[in-house]
Parts: sequence; structure tokens; C-alpha cells
Amino acid sequence: MTAHADRLLLGPGPSNPYPDATEALGRPVLGHLDPEYLALMADIADQLRAVFGTRNELTLPVSGTGSAGMEACLASLLEVGDKIIVGVNGYFGERLCEVAVRGGAEVVRVEAPWGRSLDPEVLLGTQRAHPDARLLAVVAAETSTGVRNDVAPLSALADTDTLLLVDAVTALGGSELRVDDWKIDACYSASQKCLGAPPGLAPVTLSPRAVERMRNRSTPVRSFYLDLGLLHEYYLAPSHRYHHTASATMAYALHAGLQVLLEEGREVVWARHASVGARLQDGLTKRGFGLIAEEGHRLSQLTATALPTGLDEAPLRHALLDRYGIEVGGGLGEFAGRAWRIGLMGHAARERSVVTLLSAVDELIG
Repeated sequence: MTAHADRLLLGPGPSNPYPDATEALGRPVLGHLDPEYLALMADIADQLRAVFGTRNELTLPVSGTGSAGMEACLASLLEVGDKIIVGVNGYFGERLCEVAVRGGAEVVRVEAPWGRSLDPEVLLGTQRAHPDARLLAVVAAETSTGVRNDVAPLSALADTDTLLLVDAVTALGGSELRVDDWKIDACYSASQKCLGAPPGLAPVTLSPRAVERMRNRSTPVRSFYLDLGLLHEYYLAPSHRYHHTASATMAYALHAGLQVLLEEGREVVWARHASVGARLQDGLTKRGFGLIAEEGHRLSQLTATALPTGLDEAPLRHALLDRYGIEVGGGLGEFAGRAWRIGLMGHAARERSVVTLLSAVDELIG
């Protein structure tokens, strides 16, 4: 099978890593309790605090992809029979529900149509109707539809006993996210999107009151591997209590990607994503493509687009990959078979990505 090292990854993830992150993959492997590795993890924790916008002590990368971050937060903060309110307006809101149910939680769904944003006032009203809910969870950047959900108004939950959990898998590093300012209690992301590293690590941060909730559980966390309390003891506590064989290789790559992001500047990176996203969406609409997300709530880093009438999305998507080495994603759920999901994330959030993709589309559709 022929290798294609020059793929332009413009799907919903993974995205092309920053060159510094790719280069870091070649560094010598370290043992998972090597002092140099533990110092690296402490440095990554500091970098992640800066990117998340938090002072939370418990801030670390979980070994696994974004779904591991999701499961780590739900497993660590919910017990069997606990109630969770979940905003559902796309595939990843549905996944939050499924993971919570599998963990034995009672799920209260707050729904909006795919392509529409969730109303924060409806979410807060649902919490008032269910004050015993342990968590309220929302996806900041719904990767299935390109919708941005408003998180900042949910800071009102800080005055209740319900913790705020935010999925920032596609949001972190690509659009505004302020964990402390928005009083987010638990937040998770992934290394392979706007952070500019390969897949394999899931950054997570917990507020002090979330840590207190976790420590005051009446039952142990049901997952050993994803127990954030044990991971905190491994990475950040002075004892560095052994937990699992973590990958120094992945840590080096994430560290390098975060360094590139922070040197450019968090808000400068947000602006870069906004600029190229707007250019792509303008170019698509001029070519007869439709934008699935409602105006005013469109992500810059992930565009879900309906193809013009008469075009079959799958053959065109495959031709983009085979002829031009450009990957875009197909639609999910009700948009399967009639939409693309185009990511401009991290290193790929550049003007050249937009020009290259639109030029290839022009050649394909004539």
C-alpha cells in the first residue's frame, strides 16, 4: 500500500500536526516514571492551564482520544443513579447521553434540532426543575453540525449544586473558551484538532469544587484507567503513584504543539481560525453549497456544508482524497450522505488550505 505523507487533513479530525509536533515524535522514549518525563508532564499541565484559561490544579492529559476525556469526566463525577442534564443538538451530545447511561446515570435531555444551537436559558430552566442534577453537560463545538453552543451564560450554575461539564474537543485552541471566567467545573478536549498534535491524548481540567465532589464520592470511580483522582496522584502529586504506562512520545508531541499555540498567542490563534473559517464559508456559499449551522452560531474551525442539488457527496469526497490528497469528512446522522464536514484546525487553519480545497472543488464540479 502506498503511503501518502502529504495528505491535507481537512476533515473533522485528525488535523495536520504542527511540524514541531511531528518532529517531537522522533525524540527518545522515556520511562513513565522517569523524572524527565514527570517534569515534562508538569510543564504540559502548565501549558494546558494557559490554553484552557484556568488555574485548576487538576489539569492533565488523559491517555486516549477525546472520548477518553469524556468518559474520564463522567466516570469520575457521576455515581450510579445520579442525574445529569445533557444538551443534545448533534452526534456528540448523543454520545454524552450514551456514556452517562452506560455508567448508570439518569439522563435528562434538553434538545434542539441538528444545526440549531442550544438555548442556555432552557438549559438553566431545566436545572431549576431538576436541582438535584449532579452535572449539566454541553458540547461547546458540535463537530457533527458545525454549531457553536453558548457556554458563558451557563456560569450561573456556579450558584447551584450542579456542576458544569463542557465538551471542548473541537473548541479548545480554535475558538473562545475561558474555563475560569465561565465557571466551568469540568472540561475535556483532544490533542488532534486545534491543538496541533497527533491523536492520542485528551486534555482534562477539573475545578476545585469538581475535585471535592470526586473526593467525596460514596463509591469508587467505576473505571480504574480513567479515574481522574488516580491520574492526579500519578502525574501531579509529589508521590507520583504509578497508574499506567503512559507515552512519553505522545507527551513530547503535545508539548510541542501547545508551545507553538502559546507562542503565537491564544487569542491570535482564535482570530486565525475565525479568518480562514469565514473565507471558506464565503467560498462555499458562492459555489452553491449550504451551511448547516444557523447564522450567528457557526464554528470557524468546523464547517458542515450541504452539497448543491444533484451532486453525490461520497464520490466527490473520495475524488478529493484520491486525486488531490485532501481529506474532508462525510455527514453524520440525518446529514449522512448529503453533507461534508470540513475542518480548518490547528496547523491546517491557513489561507492555503482554503485556496487548495476550493480550487480542487472547482475542478471536480466544473
